[in-house]
Parts: sequence; C-alpha cells; structure tokens
Amino acid sequence: MVGRGCRWAVVLGLVLCSGLIPQGAAAEGVGPFPVRNFQPIHQLVLGLPGDRASVLKAGALDLRIELANTANVFSDTTPQTSVAMKFESLRSGVFLRYGATERLELAVEVPVLFRHRGIMDGMIQAVERGTTGLAPDRRALKDAGHAFSVRSGGRTVMSGKEGVVGLGDASVMGKYQLLAETESAPAVSLRAAIKIPTGDEPRFLGSGSPDYGVGLAIEKRVARNWMVYGNVNGVLPTGRIAGYSLQPVVSALAAVEYLWSKDFSLTAHFDYFSSPLHGTGTSVFDKGVTEAVLGFSYRLKPHLLWQVYGVENLDFIVGSAADFTLSTLVTYQFGS
Repeated sequence: MVGRGCRWAVVLGLVLCSGLIPQGAAAEGVGPFPVRNFQPIHQLVLGLPGDRASVLKAGALDLRIELANTANVFSDTTPQTSVAMKFESLRSGVFLRYGATERLELAVEVPVLFRHRGIMDGMIQAVERGTTGLAPDRRALKDAGHAFSVRSGGRTVMSGKEGVVGLGDASVMGKYQLLAETESAPAVSLRAAIKIPTGDEPRFLGSGSPDYGVGLAIEKRVARNWMVYGNVNGVLPTGRIAGYSLQPVVSALAAVEYLWSKDFSLTAHFDYFSSPLHGTGTSVFDKGVTEAVLGFSYRLKPHLLWQVYGVENLDFIVGSAADFTLSTLVTYQFGS
C-alpha cells in the first residue's frame, strides 16, 4: 500500500503544481473519467467508458483526445496454462460526441494501440524496492525487458512482438437522458454501444468480432461543491479471443467529484469489471478487476478541458488487473 501511495504522488503532484486557489463561484461538474478495463486482453472486448448522465446541448460537438499508458506484468503457471506478459500498452483514443437533440447524444471512438517496452518500469521498480519489495510477478520477470507469451495445452495461443502498433476496435455509442436532475432525484440516462471490429485480430489489437453493450448513468449534486456519479453496464461479446470463448461482461463505477473552483475539480472512483474470459485456466484472464481512480480536471479555456488521472489495482480480486495506468486527455467543445 505504501508503494501505491507513491504512485498516486505522480497524479497529486500535478494537482499541486497547478497552484490553483479555491474560488467561491458556483461550479459545474465535469463527470467521471472515461475509464475502462485497461487489462490488455480484457480491453479487446467492448468497454463502455465512465460517463455522466447529462448530455451535450443540441448542436454541440466535443472532440476528445486521450493518451492512456498502462504497465502490465503477469506471471502465472498452472497445469493448464502458463502466462508471461511484461510490457506497457499505450491507448490513444479519438472520441467525438454530438448533441443530436436536447436529450440524445451520439458518439464514436477510434483507438490506436501500441505495445512497447515501456517508460514506467524503472520508476515502479524503484518505488517497490524502497517500500514493499518487488511484486511477485515483477520479480519473476525482472530480467525480461519485454514478454508476451501464453501457452495452453502444450501450444502457444498468444504471443506478440515489441513495438506492435495499429488501429484498435472502434465503437459507436448513444446516450439518451431519461430524467433530468431535480432537488430530490438524480439525472438518469440510458446508454448503448456497438463495437466495430476494425482492429487487427492476429496481433491482438482487436477481437475480430462485434460486441454490444447497454448501461445506465446517474448523477446528482449533493452539496454546493460535491457531485456523485454512478454507472452500471452490461456487454454481450461475440466471437472468441485466441480460441477462448467469451461470456457477458458487467462493469460498474461509483465516483465523487469535488468542485474546487469553477475551472478545477478533483475526482475519485471505485471501478469494477468482470472478465469476458472463462475456463482459460489462469486467474490472469478469468478473474475480474477492482480498481481505484484519482485525478483532476482543469478548464484551461471555456471550451477547452484538460484532465489527468491514475488507475491503481486494488487487489480485491487477485491476479487479473493491470499494474498501473496514467492517462491525460484534452476535450474541446465546438458550439453549443
């Protein structure tokens, strides 16, 4: 836990360096961060990113660009399956949202995935050595600069070279606001999404099959400077990954946002993601993920928003989550 606290210092340091001072003016919430399950194999299945219930105003267009870098390290050997994975994955997403009506918002996301040796391993090892000691998976693969090999039934079912880059699976999404927020009730929206298999399946940049998802988003101001948010989603994947069958996925998040000023806020999440895989013989793929998220949102200009957040595995479920994710994103809104 001490080591994790040092990782959070990276995010909190960015907050402190901003030098912002609280203001008395009423502020608008930004919403939860667009988190998803960044585990490199789980994320090949459709993931509805974290979102608020409010929709864009009719005619408004948002352009969001996100960079999320994830450190992955997994080492597991069972009678059925052996896993050796050590690399970082950079997910670059371009996300467009459009306010079609006062209640309906449409969106499309196109990601680019890049697996590389990484830039965070040295920092993470230094923190772990100085606190709790190297994590067992990292200790087992400490001499490997890059590893991606999964064997099952005596044959290799997954493997990948260093430096793989390419288009991931695109997604088309819609959100319809069922209820507006009142003094006593939250805003509620219905979400739906379809994943389009545009990624390269043999290189594990996509699943090769479409997926379908639905969800609910809620939000409520609970005090002058506090907002709470909730998401619950279900996804029906199709096809297979590396020959493994897929099962329906459930995800949920609970988030709280503190509105420090009209331009700056702090947000924290608790997230849960079930696994789309089952029967693989390793907890790396079969178990779900529980994570904590912490970050800030800063409005540089009225139509330009900058956000930074970190994602840390909580280990409530052991063996499946990515090690650590650091993400930054900017959103520009055209019109209103």
